[in-house]
Amino acid sequence: MLELAIMGFLAEGPLHGYELRRRVARLSGHTRPVSDGSLYPAINRLVKAGHLDRRAEPGASAAQRQVLDLTDDGRTELLRRLREPADHDITDSTRFFTILAFLSLLPDVADQHAVLRRRLEFLERPASFFADGDRPLRAQDVTDPYRRGMLVVARATSRAERAWLQEILS
Repeated sequence: MLELAIMGFLAEGPLHGYELRRRVARLSGHTRPVSDGSLYPAINRLVKAGHLDRRAEPGASAAQRQVLDLTDDGRTELLRRLREPADHDITDSTRFFTILAFLSLLPDVADQHAVLRRRLEFLERPASFFADGDRPLRAQDVTDPYRRGMLVVARATSRAERAWLQEILS
């Protein structure tokens, strides 16, 4: 998802590394902080794969700064990743929200909707953080107030997301 976020933000235009890091951190930093130790190796992988160009520009002080730009191959790869997300990219909320942040870059609405339908199908399956054997437990089945709270919040979030997805898909 870090690579997807990098390519997604660079699809909007060239950025220097510091600004790219800020944007990625705003997108997912509340759940998964972005360190230089993960960002810069991801950038290096994308440069090596031919998905990004990197060039040096004079900075505000004497130090140069690296400016990154998405290549044509990078745009093709970005669109492929958006069009064909892995199953865990659909089922993990944080990963799915990264996809959602850039889904409008897909030029074909049918491709966008196919991704949204996959998420909706996942959300409509019975699920729970807790189970009695194979039976998912509902909030009213749980006595622990904190576990019940988890289930209540998850149900409300899921309900809101399903309603939004149904609205977009209709």
